[in-house]
Amino acid sequence: MIDVPRHNANFCAPHFLDHCREQVRRAISHWHMLQPGDRVLVAVSGGKDSLALWDLLVDLGYEAVGLYLGLGIGDYSDESGAYAREFAAGRGLELLEVDLRDEYGFDVPSAAKATKRVPCSACGLSKRHLFDAAALEGGFDAVATGHNLDDEAAVLFGNVLHWDAEYLGRQLPVLDARPGFPKKVKPLVRLAERETAAWCVLRGIEYQVEECPMAAGNSHLGYKEALNLIERESPGTKAHFYFAFLDRIAPRFDQTDAKDSLRTCASCGAPTSGEVCAFCKLVERATRAGVRGVPVRIEIR
Repeated sequence: MIDVPRHNANFCAPHFLDHCREQVRRAISHWHMLQPGDRVLVAVSGGKDSLALWDLLVDLGYEAVGLYLGLGIGDYSDESGAYAREFAAGRGLELLEVDLRDEYGFDVPSAAKATKRVPCSACGLSKRHLFDAAALEGGFDAVATGHNLDDEAAVLFGNVLHWDAEYLGRQLPVLDARPGFPKKVKPLVRLAERETAAWCVLRGIEYQVEECPMAAGNSHLGYKEALNLIERESPGTKAHFYFAFLDRIAPRFDQTDAKDSLRTCASCGAPTSGEVCAFCKLVERATRAGVRGVPVRIEIR
């Protein structure tokens, strides 16, 4: 039996799988994430959440293609990529790949050193830029990411602690498409981390178990741990915290997005507030050979 304390329920394996499908189906329907026939680009890391998401979307009948980014984080990236390729090959699914080192001449560790910022900064920036570019270039209807309930509750907790109004206003399960930006959806927001892990076990999905070695000290992990302590004493707290925010607080924020007035990057053509976008600046600093005005190739192999 698989227990889900926040629902005060225990499931046998077949009913647990049905539970996961229903939670994802409800999330997609409630927030109008996807329509039948949509082509979805799934951000794949090789971990449990992204592979469970890909499996669930295919299981629910969506045309889902994976995109894996090689971040150059030693054995961790090598193993993560292997899990993503194994999953795709075993199910006859299409997996696109972009390797930062091969395509742009840098990786996350070298970018962190060059910019003197935490690795997660260069990692997140690269992921956002390249997933956006691939989705637009490939004509996908949406980019789907594997953010689960635990992730969203932890991010919300951090944003509330800092009263970051800009991020609070945009922390939604769906971000609609805008010029230069694809639609972004988070179909796993009704599932907790334990549930995506259990889905993978029951479905025979091998995944990267280890946390990213460069994420040590990340405040997000601390917020998760704090919320887990509360959840153990009061099951359902994370779900109430996150969904009550979406229902009662999020609508109060001004949804006007500054992205609507962005200009075009002189280097790669992506939307930006300045002459050159943040990703092109990162490429320039990390490789020490970038020249403004030289196009940055967004090429999917």
